[in-house]
Amino acid sequence: MKQTIYLAAINEALREELRRDEKVFVIGENVQQGTFGTTSGLVQEFGKDRIMDTSLAETAVAGAAIGAAMSGYRPVADMMFADFLYIAGDEILLKAGKWHFVHAGKVNVPVVVMAAMGGGMKIGAEHSMCPEALAMHSPGLKLAVPSTPYDAKGLLKTAIRDDNPVVFFYNKGLLGLPGEIPEEEYLIPFGKADIKREGSDVTVVAISRMVHLSLEVAEKLKNEISVEVVDPRTLEPLDIDTIIASVQKTGRCVIVDEDNKRCGVTAEIFAQIVENGFDYLDAPIQRVAAADTPIAAGFLEKHVLPQPEDIEKAIRKVME
Repeated sequence: MKQTIYLAAINEALREELRRDEKVFVIGENVQQGTFGTTSGLVQEFGKDRIMDTSLAETAVAGAAIGAAMSGYRPVADMMFADFLYIAGDEILLKAGKWHFVHAGKVNVPVVVMAAMGGGMKIGAEHSMCPEALAMHSPGLKLAVPSTPYDAKGLLKTAIRDDNPVVFFYNKGLLGLPGEIPEEEYLIPFGKADIKREGSDVTVVAISRMVHLSLEVAEKLKNEISVEVVDPRTLEPLDIDTIIASVQKTGRCVIVDEDNKRCGVTAEIFAQIVENGFDYLDAPIQRVAAADTPIAAGFLEKHVLPQPEDIEKAIRKVME
């Protein structure tokens, strides 16, 4: 194993896949420099024909990538901010996600739509969202939301090799997160959740950066409450079986996500737990998510986004 950080793990996954398959290329705004460092240094090795800078036109980035994917390439479309998924919604949601089905399976669209999501950087409502629910609600798309360097590299390599369109959201708040990854090549299969911490009193299903806030709270409460933290890692496909098995063991559940609470990912996971494991619950499920308001800039941001104290409050409530 070797030490790295979250953004470097993403960069390494891209570098390895670019070397492995000449059909892989990266396209997007400022990818030759790398706004968040995830694509930095790639153009020096692979050239401008495979690390392609574009103008500020998200629809064009997505459209070019999807067209190339249909022609046999495996593009990674770097949308920079996840919020910009809305701008390119026609291409990503209505084209990439549907064309395999619309064309009776004769067309594959092996494209990865990669973007940075999440708040914590005080950059306002249009650059701080976690629009996971938008992708999760769109049939035909897969959705990966890694929380560690290990998961980020393994899931991205799997995404690039997948014959289906994959949305890969990495969290800006985790870019410098340290962690270990294997020296040798590895992939992480989609649809397999990871239990980040075992416990016996309450299950916390946490997504992306919220995994680390939940682990922080679990450590704080360890002498009072035994908290199990489950990280789905991919939201489509969703490993509901691992989540249900954890709820069956603990009898209580808290779901934590940085997306908006109303009609968000927490609501979908809530519904699936109730549908498949209602009899295992000893208390109502609690949800912790972003407030149903645009994400404020500056010092107000923390009052919109989930905080550790919100998670602790929800855990204590299900334990009452």
